[in-house]
Amino acid sequence: MKHYYIFFTAAVLLLSVAGCGQKKGPAEKAPDGKLGFQPERNEVNVIVLKRETFRQQLIANGKLSAMAKSSLEFGSSGVISGIFVKNGDVVHAGALIAKADDTDKRLALESAKTAMDKARLDLYDKLVGLGYQAKDTNAVPDNILKVAKIRSGYTEAETSLLKAENELAKTELRAPFGGRVADISAKRYDKTPSGTFCTLIDDKMFDVDFNILESEYQFIEKGLPVKVMPFISTGKPLTGYVTVINPKIDKNGQIAVRASVRNDGTLLEGMNVKVIVEKSVAKRLVVPKSAVVIRDNMDVLFRYHKGKAEWVYVLLPMSNSESFAVEANTDRGAVLEAGDSVIVSGNLNLADNSDVILKKD
Repeated sequence: MKHYYIFFTAAVLLLSVAGCGQKKGPAEKAPDGKLGFQPERNEVNVIVLKRETFRQQLIANGKLSAMAKSSLEFGSSGVISGIFVKNGDVVHAGALIAKADDTDKRLALESAKTAMDKARLDLYDKLVGLGYQAKDTNAVPDNILKVAKIRSGYTEAETSLLKAENELAKTELRAPFGGRVADISAKRYDKTPSGTFCTLIDDKMFDVDFNILESEYQFIEKGLPVKVMPFISTGKPLTGYVTVINPKIDKNGQIAVRASVRNDGTLLEGMNVKVIVEKSVAKRLVVPKSAVVIRDNMDVLFRYHKGKAEWVYVLLPMSNSESFAVEANTDRGAVLEAGDSVIVSGNLNLADNSDVILKKD
């Protein structure tokens, strides 16, 4: 009985070992009806390489500033008698923004007008005494008229009147150009501030200031198109162009660049934005970013040839948000040409000479 138990146990172990053999792929029936071995293959998508224009991109962070901006201040001190706009309002050039109490200034102006009227009569008396008609100043020689104006007090009265008119005008705060009002903090009956009452921003056009690295200087040039997108937005980027390149490298090895962009109503003064500068480069081999993977700490792509994935070392001289411009890494003996079929998906786990099959559409 003991010998029978040992024999039975050994038979079970042999069957278990036989059932644990390696299985590298699905089995299929051979012509003789027996099960055969089928190696596993990766399904891939491919594109045919061709030379085309590549949109090289330089990406940076920028800040917006209005092309026209002014800090508005009252020209005289006093009490604010009226504020006629609020923050965010759009005003046209010359619009009245705020006004200070002008009682004293109006009285001074009326006094100056009275003095002017008296001086004018005195001038006419002087001219009549010199033999000229009172109101016909055009017939009086310039040198004689000048002396008569001084002696009659006309010149002094004229100056005082202009000064009074100017002082009255200083009680009004008007827009020097059309734009949007910001930064009002004072209220009616407050004293006029000693500094800025408000800021006027012409937000139809914005400057976009950003920095590039010294190594990127050869890429940038005036007139290049840029795309501008606020970080808080997911909409379509706005298009502008490079206007200024500062010819100096700062202590951080960066170069200041400015672009101009038209506001579509979504941009604000001081807003942080993403800036993409684009430049077209002709006759480049272009692949989607998904085609390039890392092997041996180097960039490679896989070329499809007769059901095999051939490993090709590449260099990436240019890139944008979607694609790479690629070149064969000749230092590694690689060759890459237009017309080659390149694998763009299903390549993450491939090795050199892996079996692959094309995905069916």
